[in-house]
Amino acid sequence: MATETGKRVRKAAHAPKRPRVGARIIEGLEQAISWTKGENERVRVTLVEAPKVDVRGVRRKMGLSQAEFATKFGFPPATLRNWEQGRSHPDAPTRVLLAVIAKHPEAVEDVLGKAS
Repeated sequence: MATETGKRVRKAAHAPKRPRVGARIIEGLEQAISWTKGENERVRVTLVEAPKVDVRGVRRKMGLSQAEFATKFGFPPATLRNWEQGRSHPDAPTRVLLAVIAKHPEAVEDVLGKAS
């Protein structure tokens, strides 16, 4: 293609258009629905095992009472007591949080301090 000045200009090769984010989200949701119905076996599923955590051990290692630990990390005191006495167990996301508290309590304290 020539321009007014007589120089040749190359047309840029267009890369194939990628699907928009919304379309990819919808596609993913449709795949998830079909997978839960057993219709699509080619979906990649990643399962992560949440760590087991000794709640009482974590709390004692930190030298905190149940009330102090519950207040510091935002757990209901009755729930903490139930976990420690084996009447109930923390769910997977809570076990992950407790594992982080066990290894890096300062990180959780920092985040919670900024949130309040």
